[in-house]
Amino acid sequence: MSDKTEQSKPEEEIENPLTDEIEAKEEEVLEDDELAKAKAEAQEYKDKYLRAYADFENSKRLMQKDKNAAVAYSNEKFATDILSVLDSFEQAINTINSVEVEEENEVLNKIKEGVNLTFEQLKKVLEKNHITEIPCEGELDPNLHQAIMQVDSDEHESGHIVQVMQKGYMIKERVLRSPMVSTAK
Repeated sequence: MSDKTEQSKPEEEIENPLTDEIEAKEEEVLEDDELAKAKAEAQEYKDKYLRAYADFENSKRLMQKDKNAAVAYSNEKFATDILSVLDSFEQAINTINSVEVEEENEVLNKIKEGVNLTFEQLKKVLEKNHITEIPCEGELDPNLHQAIMQVDSDEHESGHIVQVMQKGYMIKERVLRSPMVSTAK
């Protein structure tokens, strides 16, 4: 019976250097896992920050581009409206030049000169504000020209502009009014 009593006694804990070392390594692994998780989380936040910053910079750049375009083309409506005045001036000049007076009339000459000077001044103001006439020579460009009819022409190749019915204008790189032209068949 004495053997049984000795066996039922709990064994005394024996200090084992291997057990202490294993426990220390387990704690170290746990600390390394926590550190790795923290580093991964920090990297995730850094990635999110960089993406948000890049989105912000792209938005800022687009807003600046839109602002510049709005400023650059802010006078577009006014410029479109003034083109009819330019057309009227041009028609007035053509009419004055087509009038044949038998004798030189000083008043008519002064009127011609005044209308021509005013017309040139208007053109300079428009050019100063980046409003230019669209050239209408050579082949039709559907992005710029509006063909309103086709005519037979021995002097022009097919698809080339024969006659300009109404001049067209651009403001910087944007078409204000397309020129109306006829093209060769």
